[in-house]
Amino acid sequence: QDGPQRKKRKSEVVEVYRQLDILAIGTAVGTILLYNTVKGELQSKLDGGHDNRVNCVRWHPDNCCLYSCSEDKHIVEWNTQTCKVKCKWKGDNSSVTSLCISPDGKMLLSAGRTIKLWDLETKEVYRHFTGHATSVSSLMFTTVKPLNENMPFDGITGLYFLSGAIHDRLLSVWQIRSDRKEKNAVMSFTVTDEPTFIDLTISEVKDEPVKLLVVCRDGQVHLFEHILNGYCKKPLTSNCTIQIATPGTDEDSTPKPVPILAATFCADKQSLLLVYGNTLQPIIEKVSVNTTESHMCLIRDVQKVLSLKTDAALTKVKTPVVNSDTKVLVPGIPGHSAVVKTPSAGKEKKKNKRKPGETEESIAERLEALDIDVTAVKAPGGLPQTDSFAVLLVQGLESNDAEILNRVLNTRKEHVIKSTVARMPIHAVIPLLHELTKRLQGNPYSASLMVRWVKAVFTLHASYLSTLPDLIPQLGMLYQLMESRVKTLQKLSRLHGRLYILVTQVAASATAQDVTEVNQTAKLVYEDESSEEEASDDEMIADKESDENWDEDDEKEEQSDEQEMTVEKEINGDSDLEPENESEEE
Repeated sequence: QDGPQRKKRKSEVVEVYRQLDILAIGTAVGTILLYNTVKGELQSKLDGGHDNRVNCVRWHPDNCCLYSCSEDKHIVEWNTQTCKVKCKWKGDNSSVTSLCISPDGKMLLSAGRTIKLWDLETKEVYRHFTGHATSVSSLMFTTVKPLNENMPFDGITGLYFLSGAIHDRLLSVWQIRSDRKEKNAVMSFTVTDEPTFIDLTISEVKDEPVKLLVVCRDGQVHLFEHILNGYCKKPLTSNCTIQIATPGTDEDSTPKPVPILAATFCADKQSLLLVYGNTLQPIIEKVSVNTTESHMCLIRDVQKVLSLKTDAALTKVKTPVVNSDTKVLVPGIPGHSAVVKTPSAGKEKKKNKRKPGETEESIAERLEALDIDVTAVKAPGGLPQTDSFAVLLVQGLESNDAEILNRVLNTRKEHVIKSTVARMPIHAVIPLLHELTKRLQGNPYSASLMVRWVKAVFTLHASYLSTLPDLIPQLGMLYQLMESRVKTLQKLSRLHGRLYILVTQVAASATAQDVTEVNQTAKLVYEDESSEEEASDDEMIADKESDENWDEDDEKEEQSDEQEMTVEKEINGDSDLEPENESEEE
């Protein structure tokens, strides 16, 4: 701007520039990615704040601060310029699932099982709100000014906000009051199913009604219009319900509902932007809504938009003229094995091109035709043909036909699974992984079958998957599912080991009881009936005998000594001594 105003510094310009074109994305591993939408590249990565899945991220309206909440029960305030944690505090005793910043930017709403209003300066709880039985999934303010204009406004008192929870068909509206008493919700809106997407027009004037738009899991959109003027006892129903269905003009086809994925109000607050169809190829359409009608059903032919890419290739195949004795395989995409039916005698050959107004064969008719061909191949004398599971799998993924998918994915043969995955086109790999992820969340019996398909896809298409830039977001749900399944493996293995020891001990004790007992009675028993006196007499006798033996031993020793002395005298010649000498010696 030209004029006397001072020029903005370069840092301020960069700050405003960053705030306008940055998209913050929370990941399942706890990091936050800052994506630059203008340059189309990843600008920075925020890590070190959470150690579990990020549930919600919210930008502060005035500065470059970013707030995030996670499964680790904490709320983190980020400085996006330095990419570091500015502040971190515990938000709830359970996981924190949703955040919302007040219009003045001084308060923060957080929700897990309970809703708390935090003062961002002191990081202390300002108010508590309770009333939802399950985890809160959405929070948003519905007013920016209090309805009573006579009372002074401190920036938060008197405002209304909206909350919705998972598996809950009621949306609650709360009012922030000046007193600290915990109050119930002032009003509630009832819908047909769990809300998945919510948008509203903020009421800025006292008599201006709030327009609320709720997209439910069943694919319907409910529109509400109500003036927030205090407590309302009964739940409010929608003023208008919007559905989308396919045209059912043909005799063979019946109208089928088309799910609405998301919706939002346009700038004029009268028309809507609807997102419907398939998540891989969504259709965005601007629709003007007449709220005087209680129900609107929009007829849209989504089959043309979501048609198979392989159908064009199949219809362009020309059937060669063949004899009745030969059997020809139709060329086309790998895995197609439909046998060409030769024209019978007396009947005209059916042309490939359809007449104007003639409908295309339904999937059920194609399946019947394929079933006939398969039985003909299995008959004796039939020629071996390539497997047709790849074409069936592509058709089932594109049309979301549960019957076809069950027939293909419930096979147990390893070679059939590998050949099917190898022959399927590249563009169907990611839809197949999404379908396998859905089925892995179901019955454990079906999950054991789906693991074989996942293994085959990762083995055969690893090179293609590694080239995808958004591979981690695409497979985030599968990673999380695998981690949750494996988390209890160690505990279960320990429990299995303990139970195995108990069972083996019980079995061993049972077998020990069945063995016949061995007779342990002695065949010969010797009893000593002698008294203590006899024992003492025996000891005395034994002592005397030992003394006598001792005396006898001494006499024998003396005799042996005398004999030795006589022998020595004889040797020395002193044996013939006279009696006188002997007496002298004595």
